[in-house]
Amino acid sequence: MDVNYSEKIPNNVDLAGDRTLQRALEHWQPRFVDWWRSMGPEGALAHDVYLRTAVGVDREGWAQFGYVKMPDYRWGIFLTPVESGAVIGFGAHKGQPVWHDVPGEHRANLRRIIVTQGDTEPASVEQQRQLGNTCPSLYDLRNLYQINVEEGRHLWAMVYLLHRHFGRDGREEAEALLTRRSGDADNPRILGAFNEKTPDWLSFFMFTYFTDRDGKFQLCALAESGFEPLARTTQFMLTEEAHHMFVGESGVSRVIQRTCQAMNELKTDDPARLRAAGVIDLPTIQRYLNFHYSVTIDLFGADRSSNAATFYTSGLKGRYEETKRSDDHSLQDASYPLLTAVGGTLAEQQAPMLNALNEVLRDDFVKDSMGGVGRWNKVIEKAGLAQRLAVPHKAFNRRIGSFAELRVAPGGEVVSEAVWNARVDEWLPTASDRAFVASLMGRVVEPGRFAGWIAPPAIGVNRQPVDFEYVRFN
Repeated sequence: MDVNYSEKIPNNVDLAGDRTLQRALEHWQPRFVDWWRSMGPEGALAHDVYLRTAVGVDREGWAQFGYVKMPDYRWGIFLTPVESGAVIGFGAHKGQPVWHDVPGEHRANLRRIIVTQGDTEPASVEQQRQLGNTCPSLYDLRNLYQINVEEGRHLWAMVYLLHRHFGRDGREEAEALLTRRSGDADNPRILGAFNEKTPDWLSFFMFTYFTDRDGKFQLCALAESGFEPLARTTQFMLTEEAHHMFVGESGVSRVIQRTCQAMNELKTDDPARLRAAGVIDLPTIQRYLNFHYSVTIDLFGADRSSNAATFYTSGLKGRYEETKRSDDHSLQDASYPLLTAVGGTLAEQQAPMLNALNEVLRDDFVKDSMGGVGRWNKVIEKAGLAQRLAVPHKAFNRRIGSFAELRVAPGGEVVSEAVWNARVDEWLPTASDRAFVASLMGRVVEPGRFAGWIAPPAIGVNRQPVDFEYVRFN
């Protein structure tokens, strides 16, 4: 499926064949550009950035690289090819043909799913808009901008679905996606994690490792949808999402590598001495990890959810790797072990799997997240050091679900409010932690140079050298 770049809005959905839809999207486009100019990367409108741009939807050769000014980036609408004879793979409609149009009885739920996903895309751009002012290198600055423009394209993907399939309601929702603001007291973004600040690059790397990983799992579940346009849209979004998680994992890994180097040079693990040397000590990295991990797993929702059951039974949202599972894909009689809060303690109970699907997806995320943390520990091990990082217990620092009323330590022990208050500074970033990390965030933009708190990458972008001029300032 070729992308038509001759049109104002690049696409592979034959937009020219639907003039009403094309005009509606062309009406929305300048509003999007206005949003980008006011809420996108600060002070970067005139920069020439070495970016990849989608030129097709095949996994091989789907993108090209070149210098682009971000307001001129070719955002567009890309769906993976139609699969002939595709059927719904789960729920009450299992085995029936996929839907090419919105079934009336599922209209409200599908709109809710699309709007919630769509709202995360501009939110993350808003959260990260000032990071370019404190970038640790041109390489990292370019990666930030790549993520930003692709989050913008993902917004376009959801807006297309709203305009194409939901009429006036969809157009109104598309407008609202440009009016909510991350962290705004009066008109915030829909999900809590997307109203948190991303004030420094350690936060950014943790966000792109953990929170973009939540995006991966949500997109994988939506890619199973019986609503075929949504499934095809999210399948292509996953191609781009992989890079975002790479930026997060490799970024944290490079921070750890530089810290370990300093620990060996100074022959100390004393946080005060390491901070004086201008690196981020491992206990602080652990506290940042604890925060971003716990905030992210709240994004999966309550551990028991009738909405999740409805979405699955209706064929709207599947599980991660649904087609690889060996059960009956209806789950009417299936159960799932659910960790719950009972009388101030944690206890495992069997629950109907349909009602526990948020927890199923969360547990898949937990397993996947632990893999990257294990790779970070390999960096520490390779440096000959004994310290290790760990993901906290999934009941730690929760604000949603049955754990929200409990105080749980990172190791999984239920503690009193007094113990929590006495030890929370050991477990979550403190104001002084954030102030110290912020103090390191000086801007480094000379090609090939890197801030002292982070190691260079092993290789550059698209086979370019590490000291390539990834951003040209105009």
